[in-house]
Amino acid sequence: MKQVLTIVVKLQPSPEQVSKLEATLQAFADACNYVNEHTNPKLTNKIAIQSLTYQTIKSQFNLVANMAIRVCARVAANRKTAKQKGKPVKGFVPSSMDCDKDLFRLREHDWTVSIATVQGRERVELKPGNYQKGKLKGRKPTSAQLCKHRDSQFYLHIQIKDTPPSPQDADQMIGIDLGRRDIAVTSEDKKWDGKHIQSVRDKFAQTRASLQKKAKKGTRTTRRRCREVLKRLSGRERRYQQWLNHNISKSVVKRAVELSASIAIEDLTGIRERTNEQPRSKTERRRSNSWAFYQLRTFIEYKALGAGVQVIPIPPAYTSQMCHKCLHIHPVKGKSYRSGKTFKCGHCGWHGDADFNGANNIALVGLSINQPRGTKLSCKLNRTIEYVQLSLFDDFRATENPDRER
Repeated sequence: MKQVLTIVVKLQPSPEQVSKLEATLQAFADACNYVNEHTNPKLTNKIAIQSLTYQTIKSQFNLVANMAIRVCARVAANRKTAKQKGKPVKGFVPSSMDCDKDLFRLREHDWTVSIATVQGRERVELKPGNYQKGKLKGRKPTSAQLCKHRDSQFYLHIQIKDTPPSPQDADQMIGIDLGRRDIAVTSEDKKWDGKHIQSVRDKFAQTRASLQKKAKKGTRTTRRRCREVLKRLSGRERRYQQWLNHNISKSVVKRAVELSASIAIEDLTGIRERTNEQPRSKTERRRSNSWAFYQLRTFIEYKALGAGVQVIPIPPAYTSQMCHKCLHIHPVKGKSYRSGKTFKCGHCGWHGDADFNGANNIALVGLSINQPRGTKLSCKLNRTIEYVQLSLFDDFRATENPDRER
């Protein structure tokens, strides 16, 4: 199994190279649109698409051979994704181009990259940071994407492949309970408060609503300035959430490595669909739909894969209702020992943070999966059957040989 990491490096092209790169991205997008419009929409095999359009797009859009091949592969991949989502393929814009080992070549000694364009090959200077240099040193990447971001700057998204260490079964488990009030709570009682990120989201939502309202009304200058501010703010909330999830996932995986433990994380797949069916206010719906729980889980999984830590997704059923000390659930249907952020068990009397209790239950379930007979959640039926079998066997031996001591 290979783990693919994408290293984003900024390019520093000259003005002449900028025009060549823009022309290349435009030709690549035009070729993708041509292939998508002139082939059967149900055709998703890149080899079949290539056999129908290769010569045409190569000559009509002045593409080199590998560019034409990557055009067909891009259209096929987008069609497969659109088919899974049940939507048609949208138009292609000149913002990115796929590159293979023949379309780009990295030179480590002077940190430049050779890129094929529609007007010949160009050697463009890179601007890598220490992180990018450390990841790319001694590597020979074979795939990348040439991208033009919203800041009108060019970047190269370089993919490198590593063979991660095999995850080992661990005797310890770190459970992670996900939520909106607390973004994540571990079974070691480490928590990350979600109040700040919620206030940041609310602030950005109010700012966007105000600017969008002004962009539709007012003078021409006011509308132009509002659009400029909206463009400048675009993606800032998303980048902040991404930065926060990176920090949380890094801390969790680091702790798992220190303890030689595995990670059991709450699997919240489908929670948005279920909660959106309930009547709620517009604000609550926005807050719920902007909750980036899946991104956090993805970050934890790929960081854990590189560190050799096993990650086990756990269904959330009853993890918030069961007491992690005595494993009891409220006997009355529809009632729970949990009240908001507080959990008070009516059987053993334990009380504390409800998310901490849920994280411990998730850890217990994770251990029962990782080592089925190693925790108090494991079923005693197998051991009872083994005991009965041994007793019957001893009785049989005693009957065959009465003088033998049992």
